[in-house]
Amino acid sequence: MTTAVLAPRTPSTLADLLPGARVRDVALVAGGAALTGLAAQLSVPVPGSPVPVTGQTFAALLVGASLGTGRAFASLLLYALAGMAGMPWFAGATSGSFGIPSFGYVLGMLLAATAVGALARRGGDRDVWRTAGTMVLGSAIIYAVGVPYLALSLDLSASAALAAGLTPFLLGDALKAALAMGLLPAAWKLLGHRG
Repeated sequence: MTTAVLAPRTPSTLADLLPGARVRDVALVAGGAALTGLAAQLSVPVPGSPVPVTGQTFAALLVGASLGTGRAFASLLLYALAGMAGMPWFAGATSGSFGIPSFGYVLGMLLAATAVGALARRGGDRDVWRTAGTMVLGSAIIYAVGVPYLALSLDLSASAALAAGLTPFLLGDALKAALAMGLLPAAWKLLGHRG
């Protein structure tokens, strides 16, 4: 009979570097939801659009990359459910549900954080270019849900929905992706781990 030496498990997300298990995961899920809610309060109205520029999309993508698939999904689900139940932490200290035109973006963030978490588990946040691709995909998922939802809820044409719900946000999303391209790989490097 041979004994195998078990190598230490390589962390797959930044959250995996923290000690603990259940208590850590609950705290991270709640913290990710709170971060998203706080970032949503960084809200700037966009003329001609019912959707403001906020920090919540950036927070949702960071939550996904930092927490991984399951915790990111739970975190953004908690954010969405609490906002639907009346917690005023959607953009501009609002709450609501399926009736608000921007709710599709909240649903998109839930899916995007989950997808970004899956990519992060595979190293999608370890270097600048992989992080860029991960953030672009996450943003695309948010828009893929948010823009059609906006169009349906306000009875907009496809071109009007794109003009109100996508075009004004592209520059800001590029800046958010650039910030993530610096932050996430730097965090891994600072913590002494590479993927």
